[in-house]
This record gives sequence, structure tokens and C-alpha cells, in this order.
Amino acid sequence: MKRANLKFLVPLLALSAAAVAIIGADLTIPHDRLAGFQPLPLVMSSSANPATVTQVNLGRMLYYDTRLSADHKVSCNTCHLLEHYGTENSPVSTGFRGQAGNRNSPTVYNAAGQLAQFWDGRAADVEAQAKGPVTNPVEMAMSSPERVVATLNSIPGYVTMFHEAFPGETDPVTFDNMAAAIGAFERGLVTPSRWDRFLEGDQSALTAPEKKGFNTFYEAGCAACHSGAYLGGSQYQRLGLVKAWPDTHDPGRFSVTHNEADRNVFKVPTLRNIDRTGPYYHDGSIATLDEAIAKMGEYQLGRQLNSTEVASIKTYFKALTGRIPTDYIRKPKLPPSTAATPKPVTD
Repeated sequence: MKRANLKFLVPLLALSAAAVAIIGADLTIPHDRLAGFQPLPLVMSSSANPATVTQVNLGRMLYYDTRLSADHKVSCNTCHLLEHYGTENSPVSTGFRGQAGNRNSPTVYNAAGQLAQFWDGRAADVEAQAKGPVTNPVEMAMSSPERVVATLNSIPGYVTMFHEAFPGETDPVTFDNMAAAIGAFERGLVTPSRWDRFLEGDQSALTAPEKKGFNTFYEAGCAACHSGAYLGGSQYQRLGLVKAWPDTHDPGRFSVTHNEADRNVFKVPTLRNIDRTGPYYHDGSIATLDEAIAKMGEYQLGRQLNSTEVASIKTYFKALTGRIPTDYIRKPKLPPSTAATPKPVTD
């Protein structure tokens, strides 16, 4: 019996060794494939707007303050919920009087390090971006920058904080400084993940299926647009690069440059936290990550990714889900209004 068992055991051991070899292949990511990727910075700093602690603290308050909207119901956090990975998880957001926007609200996390803001890149940085929604009639609907300044000046707590955050300025309560403070806060909204630990040398930070998923991602050609520290956000690209995209009613970057070559061109989104920030694309038209991956393969790469490849790439994306900085984003106590504070618009 022992001899007979051994007879069957030898091929079984050989089979097991082969299985280990196959699994082992999945444990390796060729080093040259990682050359285009970097770990997230601790802070997405700016030489044009070097943040101070007082600016960050002020910006955090302003980010949460609904008094920067006409009806006192909408704040930055309304559409970019910090506890939910910086998105609202709806195709488009609703703002003043329940009006719906025409584009999906991208995550504010890891945004400040990207080449520009908004899907069409119309704002150069997060400081410029912070100005847009405040006076947009669909979003926060403040009638003018002057009304914003009047609101801030009517709140003594804010006046004091502006003087502390922008020392040396005679009149620091300005629309530009409001945006600078919000931008200073947003530059700390980073979400390091297991992917960063892996890039820093911890081979155990990723599972074997996640490493295999990266290889599938790389071999499919996804890294041509989704690379760098943010796995996106570093270039503009036509939606429907290889195969014409079926819905082109949104002109994309063309609305900014008026250059025909920019029609249906959008900023490549970051893949950081991608499994938590759906629905997807500029119009929020794709509900699931599986469909988003498959469509990118078909329309951007000219590849029909099979279900196994899609699942593998999706598995890798889980390693990109980072830690929300709960202490940094904790909602602060806001300074109280006064009788001079403009009342919310109700008509």
C-alpha cells in the first residue's frame, strides 16, 4: 500500500510544483513596468500658494460652510463629500434650488497635484477651481464675489482668521484669499494606499491577484494614460480615441479652447479610490466599474477585454483605495453669524 501510494504521490507533487510556479509568476511585476509610477506626496504643495497651518484651518471651515451659497444650503462638501472619498456618488450633483449640473463631480482627493481642474481643465489649480462653484448659478449661486466678501466680513470670527492666515495684508478678507485658503486645505487631501507601500518597496503590500491585475492593466495599455503618482490627471485625452464614442453632446475641452482638435477631449481622471467614486466618466453615465473598464478597453485601446481581464484589473484597483484622513477632514465648529450677515435667498 505504501509503495502504491508513493506511486500516485510523485505525479501529484510534480503537479503541485507546477501550480506553485504558475502562482509565483503572478507574484512578480517586472521592475521596468513601475518606472512610470510614483507614490503619493504627503502634501500636494504649491510654490504659488505655500500653505500655512492658519490658512489650512481657515480653508477647512470655508469648505464646510453653507453660508458661501445663496440659500445657505450648499457647501463644497455638498458635492465633494470628504467622508465618501470626495464624491456624491451620483451621476451629477444638485445645487441651488435643486438644479442639476451637467457633469459628474470628480473627487477632490488627490486632485491638487493634477495638471488642471474640472473635466475640461478650465481652472489651472485648486485655488482657481474654488472660485467657480461659489458664483455658479446652478451650484452655490452667490450673486457676485462682493456678496461673498460681505458675508465673510459680517462674521467676526472669519475676519480674525483671515488676518491671521494672511498677515501683513491691510484688507485680507478677499474673494481671492477665500479661494487660496480652500486650496491650501485641499492640498492636504491625499489618500495613500497599499499601492504606495508597494512602490516604496513593501512587496507584501499587494496580494498575488492584485499584482496579476496590475500586469493585466499594464499589458492592456491602460498605463499610457493612467500613470504617475495619481494614475491619471496628468494629460488630456479624447474620449473615443480608437473607436468613436457614442455620445458626443458634451464638447469637452473645446468649450475652453475653441480648438476643434479639443472636441470631446477631457482630462484623464485619477484612478485613486476608483472603486469608491462611481458612477463614472464626465457625465456619470456608467454605473459600474466593470462596465467602465470594459468600455475603456473598447473605445480607448481598441481591445475587447474579456470578463477575466476586467475582473483582474478591477482587483488591482482595490489596491488604489486609500485611507481617508479622518482627523484632517473633521468638520470644525464654524464662527457664528451676526445680524449683519446676509440672509439666505428664499424667493
